Amino acid sequence: MPANPVPTFYLYGEPHRAVADGFIHVEHLDDRSRPSEWTILPHAHAGLHHVFWIASGGGAMQAEAQVFRFVAPALIIVPASVVHGFSWTSESTGSVLTLANGQLTEIARRDPTIGGLFAAAEVIPLGDDAAQSTQWHMDTLMRELGWSAVGHHAAVEASLLSLAVIAIRSRGPDARPDSVRPGQQAALVARFRERIEARYRQREPVAVHAAALGVSESALRAACTRSAGLSPALMLDERAVLEARRLLLYSNMSVAQVAYSVGFTDPAYFSRFFSRRVGTSPRRYRTSALDALT
Repeated sequence: MPANPVPTFYLYGEPHRAVADGFIHVEHLDDRSRPSEWTILPHAHAGLHHVFWIASGGGAMQAEAQVFRFVAPALIIVPASVVHGFSWTSESTGSVLTLANGQLTEIARRDPTIGGLFAAAEVIPLGDDAAQSTQWHMDTLMRELGWSAVGHHAAVEASLLSLAVIAIRSRGPDARPDSVRPGQQAALVARFRERIEARYRQREPVAVHAAALGVSESALRAACTRSAGLSPALMLDERAVLEARRLLLYSNMSVAQVAYSVGFTDPAYFSRFFSRRVGTSPRRYRTSALDALT
């Protein structure tokens, strides 16, 4: 199988390693952007989510095949495994909060809307009051993570929850609905997503996944429809399409190589599958997407 053309880091520039469930990290925006001349090349993080606080300046973020332009003050959400890169305005300031998926799961138990905040990459413009509160909580996190005073863990969690609330409320009433629902169905869908991530290249039938998860196909279908708004089969297809988009955009693989890489044995069938899901052929997608990013 061809190597993944998109690097996966722990923190940017650091070799990938296992992520501890409770990992939380905050650093100044320019710690990694300034040495890179304000350009962060496309990359991904397995199991680590980002919240960028843009206090001044701005720039553009490439997330998968989309480009988001932003100016301060704003928050940027980058979920784990999303391929992303930045072109910053020189001397932009702010902070980067990184937290492990296990930590997000823990705080999302308090309110399922928090998990829904990390459903996709997005830019959230902030008003003046929200910006002031964000700066205070980012400063608090940076201070609390640097020592172990009494109440340290409570202070960290309080600021994480407050930042999540600021982001959710700043999105406005027309933001997309939460992708996480309380209860056992949401837990089942979370387990299914983990299995998809590990095995989507196998192109296994839904029945195989359901059996491995210890539930019936109908139970898995009901959980996915309610919690994710998609059928299990469509969730599997979307993950394959996402990987195909990445390979077409970030690698020089031929369409046939991309097909084999995402688990298809027949490149012609893959091209028909991709065209049906995306609305254009793999070759045309590659050409148009690259033109849009230049």
